[in-house]
Amino acid sequence: MHWIDTHNHIYLPEFDHDRTQVVERALEAGVKHLLMPNVDSKTLPNLMDAASRFQGVCLPMAGLHPTSVKPGFEQELLKVEQMLKENQFVAVGESGIDLYWDKTYYKEQVTALRRHAELALEHELPLVIHSRNALIEIFETLNDFRNSGLRGVFHCFPGDVAQAVRVLEMGFLIGVGGVVTYKNGLLSEVVQYVGLQHIILETDAPYLAPAPHRGKRNEPSFLQIIGQKVASITGLSLEQVACITTNNAKQLFGLKNFEIQNS
Repeated sequence: MHWIDTHNHIYLPEFDHDRTQVVERALEAGVKHLLMPNVDSKTLPNLMDAASRFQGVCLPMAGLHPTSVKPGFEQELLKVEQMLKENQFVAVGESGIDLYWDKTYYKEQVTALRRHAELALEHELPLVIHSRNALIEIFETLNDFRNSGLRGVFHCFPGDVAQAVRVLEMGFLIGVGGVVTYKNGLLSEVVQYVGLQHIILETDAPYLAPAPHRGKRNEPSFLQIIGQKVASITGLSLEQVACITTNNAKQLFGLKNFEIQNS
């Protein structure tokens, strides 16, 4: 079985002491590609270093995280634009709107999200969306891009079934991670309703580790735990979940003809 972790941050300091071992454990667990969204210009050097050290396994994205949208964010966006011109990326992101911690720069986050959407279209790449307490605002922001060909994923999807349907209508996929293993969540209902054809899997490592590792550092090798939960929800085999979600990821991120490492 092959898996693709479509969203993780193994370039962050949480993995500085054992990054090579984390990648090796992922490969041993069948996770053949680790897709890495960027945070801001401060994380870009480590992001690109990981992509270079683990070439063909760790695949980078270019973007500005909404919680990094502060005064001077325009310069950050210019760096994203420059990176997209000079390097090969699998997606634009992660971008979006996050109103959980601070609403001070909401308007700036909207501006940044719009620019990310424009860049995704310009470079023919998918857009990776971060949403926290902001699904309605993101829907409103991206409404102008309907029928533009914009595509992507709502990573760590936080909404209900009705909101998931709206995401699919926009041409986006649903990103499912460790939250699906938590009790009393809406995500199980969403997975059951939308079906595997609209889902890709992620860990968001080092965050949001699946049960029974909840509260500990997450890592890409835990992706199969998420897959097992999805299999139990959908009534499909683990092999079917791996095959369908991996193919979805390959198609969305342009990896269909990408050589799977260590296969």
